[in-house]
Order: sequence, then structure tokens, then C-alpha cells
Amino acid sequence: MHETIIVLDFGSQVTQLIARRVREAGVYCEILPCTASVDEMRRPEVKGIILSGGPASVYGEYAPTVDKKVYGLGIPVMGICYGMQLTAHLNGGTVKPADEREFGRTEIVCDIANPLFKDLPQRQTVWMSHGDRIENIPGVNAIAKSDNCPLAAVEIPDIKFYGVQFHPEVVHSEHGFAILKNFLFHICNCKGDWEMGDFIEEEVARIRAAVGDAHVVLGLSGGVDSSVAAVLIHKAIGSRLTCVFVNNGLLRKDEAQSVQDMYAEHIAEAKLVYVDATDDFLGLLAGVSDPEKKRKIIGNEFVEVFRREAEKIKLSGEGEVKFLAQGTLYPDVIESQSVHGGPASVIKSHHNVGGLPEDLELDLLEPFRFLFKDEVRAVGTELGLPDSVVWRQPFPGPGLAVRICSDITAEKTRVLQEADAIVRQEIEDAGFGREVWQYFAVLLPVKTVGVMGDERTFENVCAIRAITATDGMTADFAQLPHDLLGRMSSRIINEVRGINRVVYDITSKPPGTIEWE
Repeated sequence: MHETIIVLDFGSQVTQLIARRVREAGVYCEILPCTASVDEMRRPEVKGIILSGGPASVYGEYAPTVDKKVYGLGIPVMGICYGMQLTAHLNGGTVKPADEREFGRTEIVCDIANPLFKDLPQRQTVWMSHGDRIENIPGVNAIAKSDNCPLAAVEIPDIKFYGVQFHPEVVHSEHGFAILKNFLFHICNCKGDWEMGDFIEEEVARIRAAVGDAHVVLGLSGGVDSSVAAVLIHKAIGSRLTCVFVNNGLLRKDEAQSVQDMYAEHIAEAKLVYVDATDDFLGLLAGVSDPEKKRKIIGNEFVEVFRREAEKIKLSGEGEVKFLAQGTLYPDVIESQSVHGGPASVIKSHHNVGGLPEDLELDLLEPFRFLFKDEVRAVGTELGLPDSVVWRQPFPGPGLAVRICSDITAEKTRVLQEADAIVRQEIEDAGFGREVWQYFAVLLPVKTVGVMGDERTFENVCAIRAITATDGMTADFAQLPHDLLGRMSSRIINEVRGINRVVYDITSKPPGTIEWE
């Protein structure tokens, strides 16, 4: 068994980032709900426990908590933000609302003699996000402070506890990753010998055990996640996997053919079924403007298509389909529903998570449910997929439905497909295809007056969205050259009938999301 760090989830939107950083350091990591029993953690391979942040206040009526026995396991425990406050609360300390809340970048002064800050600067910038303040904790040693927080980081030697009132897992904490590695290697004494190849081996074994002799239908979009999932699941169960590529009429320009060509070239070992359901999807979406309704309609109809294909497989005598496989990622999960039933806020229902019907009738198989996009890309590379597949630009499952910010029509879809194709071509031709995480056009429900050929026009506004990111949980707008933005605008207005104005979206995530809907 690999040495393991357990993260207990208290509902933070970035809990999985902690696990990701631990895995990046070469240590296997599991996320468990904060309600997990101590017996689940009492294993020889478990070298340490991290208590995540969370949105609650520890003195709240429904505040999540943890079995206090976790501090008696004899292994180091680290608390991050809420995890530190909860430890204070459970061990005789006092937590109160702060007079001055701390959100954003803050400078702290550290005790560099403490192993948590080994080989790090005494003064460093961290990312704070808390409205409560720890007044005291019995037996505590303060090992870092800020102007407003005398206990910015602490050690409680009697229970092998280390706590930080900031978030080392986010990139805004300049030495956050180094702090986590100090906890892993200088406090938990981990070796750091876990690799992505180990994930593949373990996941293949898990898929084989879960599926048994049954068949699996996989919803293939042609994107990175579902393509890599197809290769991984095929490695596990071979011919009992059928990939179903559904054209919902909301794909990018020429996408239906390009995905089939890509599949034939790089994933030909697995069986592919192509279904053109354009009329069905557009018919169901007619007159629907609400983004949540769009996602749920699309999620439901995808499942109906998969059910029909599963029935065909059964009737052919090949076997019974019991699983629907998807390339669901952790950002999809965390934005759609509370992880492990915890208190994280729902941002939007992704079509393959919150958009699925309750009476699915098929068990879900989601090998990447707790991975980020860059980790899936690493899996794809490890499995031998070429860069043309692994670095394919992300595309939402609902397709252009969530980039048309109004009701869906065939004409609006055509207009957006043409504009989007220009955006993608210009950015890729300019050499920014790998540097920019995602880039696309959005059709707005706004019309503006323009002048074209000395005539008055009254047509749609198109927004260009281009963002940089590592994992999709946070993002910033790409600072594209002005001449590139100008070329895209000029081409869209000149070549796409129906658009007479182009704007550029300069919103980061948060507060915005990557998609407009």
C-alpha cells in the first residue's frame, strides 16, 4: 500500500486542491467526508490527516465537526482555516467573529525554526479567507502572525497538530505548496513515491472489480476527459465498452466529423457509435432560456440516447449494459453539488452531474471524478495518447447551448458556430493555443445599432472569452495582444451575418465562471 494522507472535507470549494497538491508532491491522498469514522483512518499506511476549510462558523448551530478521536491517532494533523478553528473549538479554545475579517492576500511573519516553515522566508504573502478569529487554544505555540491575526499559524505539540489560518493550497499563497510539502516530508515523514502511473494501475483494477462481466456505455464528446476515459476503461474491460458520440446539434463548426476522424485515428480499438440527435435536442430546447433548465434538458436527453443504445446492445445478444461512463471531473462535481454530501455551495448543475435524471437505471462509472483537467491530461499522456488529443481545448457537454444566452434556434447556433470558428482559428494561428486554457465566442441576448456599408444595422453582440488556468477551479482572462483582438473582431463582423459588435470578457474566476451560463 502507498503511504497515504487523508483530507477530511468540511465543505470548502477548494478541498480537492489540497488533495491535488499532495499528489503533486508524490504522496497518495484520499478525501473523506468529515463524518468519516476514525476506524477508516486507523491504517498503517496513513501518515497524516488534513482538515479542510469550509464555509461555516464552528459556533454555528449546524456547523460540521469531526470525531475528536482523530487527534489521538498518534499521527500529525494539519488544520486549514476552518479545520484550524474547529481544532481550537474542540480542544478548549475560543473562536469568535473577528472585528476585522481577512480576505485576500496578507503578509505573515513566520517562525522559520518550526518545521512547517523550514527553508522558507520569514515574511511571506498568503491567501486569507476567514471572518472568525481564534482567541486562544490551550497548549498552543504561535508560529506565524499577521497584523490582524496573532495566531495565523500554530502548533499544538501535545496532539501533533499544525494549523494555518490561510489557504496554502491556492496559488495566491506564494509559498503554500512548500508549506504543504514541509508538512508531508518534515512532519509526516512521507517518502513521496506515488506517481500517476500508480493511479492508472489502481483505477484499472477498480473498474474491473466494479464492472465484472457487464457492459459499459461511455458518453464520448471528443474532449480530453471522455477520450482519456475511453482509453482507460477499454484498457480495463476491452470490447465490453461501447462509446456513444451524440451530435446534439450544438457542437462547434465541423465538430461531428472531426471527432469521428480523431477517434478513428487514435482510439480505434474501442467501438464507437455515432448518433445524430440534432432534431431531438433542438426540439426540446425550443423557447427555453433559463440556463439550469437547458442543462437539465440536455442531461436528460443524453441519458435517453444512451439508454436506447444500451437496449440495442442487449437485444443484439452482446450482453447487458449496467454502467454509464462519463469523463466527469472534480470541478464539475464541486460546482454542481456538495461533495460527499457536505455543505459546499452549488454553483450550477453540470449536465453530467446535477443534470442527470434520478431514475438513471444505469450505475455511473466516473474514473476521473476526483481529478483535475491537468491530471487527466497526465493520465492521457501516460496511456500513450498524442498531444492533439490530450491538449484538445475543453468544450462543455451542453455545447453551444450555454454560450447562447437566450433561447436556442438553428439560426443562432449557426451564427455562433461561425463566430467561434474564427476565434479559435485566430488564437491558434497566433500561437496561443497551448498558452490559453480555453477560448470561445458567446452570443449575447443584446442587439446594438451599427453602420455597415452606409446602412443602419441592428444585430447581435458577440463576446469573446479567453482565459488562462491550471485546473479550471480558478482562472484569469488572457491578456491577448490588441492586434489579435482587432483581427477577431474585424473578421467576425465582416464574415458572420447577424453580428455587428464584438466585446472582450475581462472577468476572472471567481467572481465569474468560465462559461457564461
